[in-house]
Amino acid sequence: MGVADETNNGRAQAPMVWALAVREAAQGPPFAELIVEVGADLYTDLVEAAVDSGFTLAAGTPPDTSGVVEVGDGRVKRLVLVGGRQMWEPDTRVETSPGWLAAAQGRSAAVVILVPPDTWPPDLIELAPEVRLDVFIRRFEQEQRAGRVLHGTVPVRVVSPQDSE
Repeated sequence: MGVADETNNGRAQAPMVWALAVREAAQGPPFAELIVEVGADLYTDLVEAAVDSGFTLAAGTPPDTSGVVEVGDGRVKRLVLVGGRQMWEPDTRVETSPGWLAAAQGRSAAVVILVPPDTWPPDLIELAPEVRLDVFIRRFEQEQRAGRVLHGTVPVRVVSPQDSE
């Protein structure tokens, strides 16, 4: 993953885990969600940037923030925070599904959820799909109750290849 800002332009960092989800709503169109976990060495930086961008503890309705998720070429390109001064990019291709894009367009935004390191157990991918979801949800809820999950609503901007490189 590359994290770039005014002071560390392009420095390589520990990997991030990115996941896309579509959550049904009680009313209105579904919500597009982007769940992001970073390694312990980046967590403090990400939390500071997110709070500076308007993210809050994940309870209640996610607030509008100054962050932006940029997508293009069928994938998430980056999460932009702190008025464009910090860009968090996945180190692997994070595919956007038509359903996720439709949910983002339906709400004109996505909900970004930032979870602390080790919320995704390292062996999660080896579990059966129905067990995997249960294990992740239990870990997520535990971190949320402990006040270690942040969330915020961000616009989703479609970028062309020349805008994103």
